[in-house]
Amino acid sequence: MTDIIYKIAPRALWQTAEAKGAFDGAPIDHADGYIHFSTAAQAVETAAKHFAGQDDLLLIAVEADRLGDALKYEVSRGGDLFPHLYATLPLDAVAWVRPLPLGGDGRHQFPELQA
Repeated sequence: MTDIIYKIAPRALWQTAEAKGAFDGAPIDHADGYIHFSTAAQAVETAAKHFAGQDDLLLIAVEADRLGDALKYEVSRGGDLFPHLYATLPLDAVAWVRPLPLGGDGRHQFPELQA
């Protein structure tokens, strides 16, 4: 089974990536020098911490094994290892893209996530 990692992105940013044929990251990714991802266990907390109250987001599932040596797991929030991509994300590594709507409680409503 392929390991899946997740990227949360505004719909408009992702649509630009689809038009270009690759995703080079969000402004925070550019500032940090890599594209931030989350594992299935980290995605809900990432949404709450960095995207609270934001609507019109997408959840992008990426096949980690398609990213090669540019994908590094590095210590970040709370000592957890987070996946960071030191390259442009090729769209052929994307398994699926789904809306990440806000629920009535103000939290993002996630589909079932694959680890």
